[in-house]
Amino acid sequence: MQRILFPTDFSENAWNAVAFALSLFKNEECEFFIMNVFQLGSSGLVTTMNRANETRLYKITKEESKKGLQSVLKRIEENYDNPKHKFNTLIRVSTLTNAIRQVVFDKDIDYIIMGTKGATGLKEVFMGSNAYKTIKNINLCPIIAVPDDFEQNVIETILFITGFEHIYHTYEIKPMVDIAKILSAKIRVLYLGDLNSLEPHQKTAYELIQKRLKIVEHEIVILKKEKPINVMIKELVEENNDIGVVCMINYWHSFLEKITHEPVIKKVAFNTKVPFLVMHLYD
Repeated sequence: MQRILFPTDFSENAWNAVAFALSLFKNEECEFFIMNVFQLGSSGLVTTMNRANETRLYKITKEESKKGLQSVLKRIEENYDNPKHKFNTLIRVSTLTNAIRQVVFDKDIDYIIMGTKGATGLKEVFMGSNAYKTIKNINLCPIIAVPDDFEQNVIETILFITGFEHIYHTYEIKPMVDIAKILSAKIRVLYLGDLNSLEPHQKTAYELIQKRLKIVEHEIVILKKEKPINVMIKELVEENNDIGVVCMINYWHSFLEKITHEPVIKKVAFNTKVPFLVMHLYD
C-alpha cells in the first residue's frame, strides 16, 4: 500500500496536486494524509493578554483548518470516489518542513505530493517557495511537485536527467521505476554533455543505470549542452508531448550544479510544465 502526504493551503493549485495523485494511483491501494500547517505569531512579550489572544487565534485558525480539510474530503468524495483509497486529515502547528518531516517519519510516507504555487492576497503564499524548501530540506522520501497549470493527460515518458555522477542503487531510483510501472511509461535517461568525456566512475554509472532499469522500458539520450539545463529541459518537455514527468536526484554535490553553477533543481521546479519528481540519495 502506498502512503502519500498532501500538504495543502486549500488553494486550487493544492487541489490540482491532489487530483493528479488520485488519478496517478487510481488502481493502487493507497492511504492519503491531507495536512494543513499553520503557525501562530508571538510578540515575544509574555503577558496574560498575549496568551489569551494567541489562544483565541489558535482556536479560530484550527477551526478554519478543520473546515478546509473537510471541504477537501467532500470534493474528493464527489469527484474521486475510489474504494482502493483511504483518507486521513492532519492539522499541525509548526513550520512546514518540521511538520512534513515528522509526519513522513511517523506515518512511513512513500511520496509527498504538493503544488508549486498557491493562494495569494490575504493568505500566505504556501506552495511557491515552500515547495522548493520542501525539496531542499526533506530528504526522507521522494517529492512530486505539480505545477498549477498542469493539465491531466496520458503520461508516456518520464524524463530522468542525470550527470552519471553517482552509481545509483536500485532502491534509490525505485520511486521513479514504481511510477513508470504504474503508468506503463518509458524512462528516458538524459545526459547533457559529451559521452566520450566521462570520468571512469561516470562510465560505470552509465553502464549500471541500464541494468537498474531493465525491468521497465527505457532509453538513454545524449545531447550537447547548448543552453542552461533548465532551459533545455523546458524546451524538451514543450517539444515532446509524450513527456509527462521530469525526474532528478537532489543532493548537495550534484555534478550538474558543479559544472554549470546553476541551481538546477530550483529552476526546474519553477519552470517545468509537468510534474517534477525529486528523489534523494541515502548514503
